[in-house]
Amino acid sequence: MSASRPGILARGPWAAEQVEARWLDDIYRPADDVTQRADAAVKGLRERGSPAHDGMATRLAGWHLEGDRLVLDLQPSRWALRLVEGDACESLTALCVVRSTDGRWLAGRRAGWVSTWAGRWALGAGGAVDLGESPAHTLSRELEEEWGLTPERLSVEALVALSNGMTMVVGLATVADDAAPVPDSEHDEWAWWPSEVEQWPAEAGELLRMGRLLGAHAPATPTGQDTPVPPRPQ
Repeated sequence: MSASRPGILARGPWAAEQVEARWLDDIYRPADDVTQRADAAVKGLRERGSPAHDGMATRLAGWHLEGDRLVLDLQPSRWALRLVEGDACESLTALCVVRSTDGRWLAGRRAGWVSTWAGRWALGAGGAVDLGESPAHTLSRELEEEWGLTPERLSVEALVALSNGMTMVVGLATVADDAAPVPDSEHDEWAWWPSEVEQWPAEAGELLRMGRLLGAHAPATPTGQDTPVPPRPQ
């Protein structure tokens, strides 16, 4: 299961077919105070004009390594729990980092109306894991929905515990050098950042840690680590 502090839980890479999702039948029921905080967060979104995408999503109930496979135990859970500050109840999100074949990184600035990271830059595409969906499929789906791109290669790089109580499946997609991203309405600006992470612009901020993690090609390590990774939840 997840670590008691943020960091890498498991390090790949794994091919999409090496990530197995096993779904539990029972719906996750949080404590009453967590439900109330989720209700308040959704109300706050509506008041500032952001669509409240409340409904059912996914939480990570457990995980383990089985040979060369990453096995995820998933559970239906209310989407709004990911908005509860400091206690997102292991809500599961997916981040698909995108690089061109010559090494550049796709970055986009989040529009001011979105529910999370409004006005901030983020790498690639990300979002909640839908009910019944493999998190590996979430990566390619979000890439298509947010940028209109289909990867030439896709790997699952890591399972990460975030400081806000969420868990993230991090994937890496490779697209052609001449790929032409078409951003959705959740982005108001985008750019290809240099292949060398240390040459990224100032607005990259804490995203540098994610770039260094994925650019290092570190070997797989199945145990929890202390390396922090910045969140990009949705």
